[in-house]
Amino acid sequence: MTDRRSTREIMLWVAAALMPALLTSGYWFGWQVLVQATVAVIAALVTELVCLRLRGASLVALGDGSALVTALLIAMALPPATPPGVTVGAAVFAIGLGKHAFGGLGQNLFNPAMVGYAMVLVSFPAALATWPLPPDAVSGATLLDVLKHDHGRTLAELRLDPVAGGIGAWGFEWIAAASLAGGLLLVAKGLVAWRVSIGILVTCSLLAMAMHDSGSTNSLGTPVQQWFSGGLILAAFFVATDPVTHPRSPTAQWLFALVIGSTIMAIRGYGNYPDGIAFGILLGNACAPWLDRRWP
Repeated sequence: MTDRRSTREIMLWVAAALMPALLTSGYWFGWQVLVQATVAVIAALVTELVCLRLRGASLVALGDGSALVTALLIAMALPPATPPGVTVGAAVFAIGLGKHAFGGLGQNLFNPAMVGYAMVLVSFPAALATWPLPPDAVSGATLLDVLKHDHGRTLAELRLDPVAGGIGAWGFEWIAAASLAGGLLLVAKGLVAWRVSIGILVTCSLLAMAMHDSGSTNSLGTPVQQWFSGGLILAAFFVATDPVTHPRSPTAQWLFALVIGSTIMAIRGYGNYPDGIAFGILLGNACAPWLDRRWP
């Protein structure tokens, strides 16, 4: 993607496109979502200010909107009941380690939001293990957990579980739909690399079809369920498309998406974590410089 618009304008558009998903999350999961977003934004901006001071950089960068977008993505990634201290830690890691340790905006190798999220995920796994569930759910498992571990029921039977929605997971399917609407707005305005988004979703769909197994007790869900049962669509349009951390050429972008999508589905299907979005994107970020050199 090539865009002559200012960083601030682009970031504000991204933040605006995130609002439908954030508000939808608040509707389904409660007011804690908005509190968490507020905590993340304040922590990110304070960390940005401190890091700019320590680096002797201009404070003008404080208003470029990048810290705001990073904070909103962190708030969307963390469960609403995450302790405030963990949310603050994620924001501090994201801005301090993921962004300024590399030299600031435009110099970072890894997506800052995913750096912050991954750090707290591996450090405080119990704090990030529980999402709000329907009142009649009998366990703390999300649909992705159920698809991976419940091998006593067929896919048709799993669709009757309270954590399942109409096409995906309860609550998450609507957040994913709102993310899709916001993501398509960014694509229409030419603000994101559409090959990355489409490549990730197609890769995950093809692998989901291979794992579907016609809906047996070993099935890992349909492609639609994989799209609408977590943060996949949000990540495909708002995280993986970070222009600093994805490759430039069309061929490299398709391969970048293949790396991310394959990693996500491998972890969703066989890993210890219910989702692999953060790890897939960080691995893709690590491969991006090589992809740019190999397929310029």
